[in-house]
Amino acid sequence: MKKDILNSIENIEIYPIISLLIFVLFFVGMFIWVVRADKNYIDHMKDLPFDEESKKNSGYEKV
Repeated sequence: MKKDILNSIENIEIYPIISLLIFVLFFVGMFIWVVRADKNYIDHMKDLPFDEESKKNSGYEKV
C-alpha cells in the first residue's frame, strides 16, 4: 500500500536528494565555521561554565 501511494506522487525521487543535500551542506558549513572560528572566542566559551565572576555579575544568581 505504501509503495502504491509513493508511486502515485509525481517527482518524489527529488526529495531524498534534497534532504541529503541539506544534510551535507549543514555539516560542511559547521565544519567551515569551526575551522575559521576565532580561538579567543572558543576559549571564552570553553571557560564560561567555570567563570565565577561572570556568574556574580549575571544577575540570575539568587542571593
